[in-house]
Amino acid sequence: MKRILVVDDDPTVSEVVAGYLDRAGFDVDVAADGPAAVARAATRPPDLVVLDLMLPGMDGLEVCRRIRENGPLPVIMLTARGDEEDRILGLEVGADDYVTKPFSPRELVLRVESVLRRTGTPAAAEGPPRAEPGLRSGPLALDSTARRATRYGTELALTMREFDLLAYFLRHPGRATSREELMHRVWGWEFGDLSTVTVHVRRLREKIEDDPARPRLISTVWGVGYRFDPPRPENAHEKGAGDGG
Repeated sequence: MKRILVVDDDPTVSEVVAGYLDRAGFDVDVAADGPAAVARAATRPPDLVVLDLMLPGMDGLEVCRRIRENGPLPVIMLTARGDEEDRILGLEVGADDYVTKPFSPRELVLRVESVLRRTGTPAAAEGPPRAEPGLRSGPLALDSTARRATRYGTELALTMREFDLLAYFLRHPGRATSREELMHRVWGWEFGDLSTVTVHVRRLREKIEDDPARPRLISTVWGVGYRFDPPRPENAHEKGAGDGG
């Protein structure tokens, strides 16, 4: 049984969300403020956190940073409808998904299951994730079973969703893919805020490109979306083996 930590200062929201997650087969913890959430995550490490941005004592962004100091942890942010800047900030600190208030509790449960499935942590009543061979392209190497990515042999600090995005690009080299299709293939969403994709592509470029301002691996295809261009053989040796992302 996977443990979900729900962090929201509205007791009605917490009660409803916890009830739906419990009926879906999850073990649910609840915290009503930022400090309590950090403490609870330290004493009973969850498999995923549902985290409200607006919290007393410590906002959701700081909570997200602190609970991830010990390693990657899937986070779904709860934001107020229309607060695009807050959503972008949440994605910038590495949130894997977000849901805008008011929301359907059933939709939130589906998002939780989707994030757990895609991060390699099977949701309730599911079997272990399917093993798949490693992916390579020039200096980049991904081990999908271990959820480990390296560049020139140095491990990359990727969020769960950044890893999934890079894996998708490596599986489809040379293919121009729209942001809508990336949202469907990587996030599992049929619709949503396309800025989610834009932010994650920018963050990924900062970690795998020699010069993120002039990307050579993930190119923007104007009017379409993005394309991953495998590095030419001569470019794979431009940097030493000890150069990290």
